[in-house]
Amino acid sequence: MNDVYGDFLKDYLAKGKTSTIWLHNNYAEAEEMPAEVFFRKAYEITDLEAFALRQCKGKVLDIGAGAGAITLILQKRGFDVTALEISPGAAEVMQKRGVQKIINTNIFDYQDEQYDTLLLMMNGIGFCQYLDEIERFLHHAKKLLKPEGQILFDSSDVLYLYENKKYEDDGYYGEIDYQYEYKGKKGDWFTWIYVARDIMEEIATKCGYQMEVLFDDGSDQYLARLSLKS
Repeated sequence: MNDVYGDFLKDYLAKGKTSTIWLHNNYAEAEEMPAEVFFRKAYEITDLEAFALRQCKGKVLDIGAGAGAITLILQKRGFDVTALEISPGAAEVMQKRGVQKIINTNIFDYQDEQYDTLLLMMNGIGFCQYLDEIERFLHHAKKLLKPEGQILFDSSDVLYLYENKKYEDDGYYGEIDYQYEYKGKKGDWFTWIYVARDIMEEIATKCGYQMEVLFDDGSDQYLARLSLKS
């Protein structure tokens, strides 16, 4: 696995700093990525994240846990929380940081336990890449949810990126391509989806969920809860 993401997380954990991390994309110039955002403390999380953590209940699966920032906050608050992360380097970092339960795999390959809360922060649902893959994830999530379980996630409408230029792809404008570059090594290109709330609600309804918007930051980003229709 080409794990550039894990490489810079390990460097930051070891040294408290990294060389420049570049995040390339398909809509503008590459941007510098601050590694410290993946290591934020409880007092550094956003208002949206703080609100989301207050909505967590019971047994929690933190999907796409990264370096374990959110997992560690919940762990310290006494939650039975498990971190799921596909990057081996990130899983190693979490283990060294004291995360107690770590699953290093792809979410679609996992269905061993059921949870009260599936949590996807920092637009974690973006890992689905495409609109039809969100449907696939929501159907798979039914295997991971307890009967009264919930999915908490945030996302945003990124139409503003194309205010001054035309979106020229055939797909959905929120499907954005990215590539990490660190110490001269480039990772594989990957797609990350940002989905507008009206489109997300249509998909959720189609897949048998009820969607409730819990928080709106006033800048196109929202936090939502999905629960299975009874």
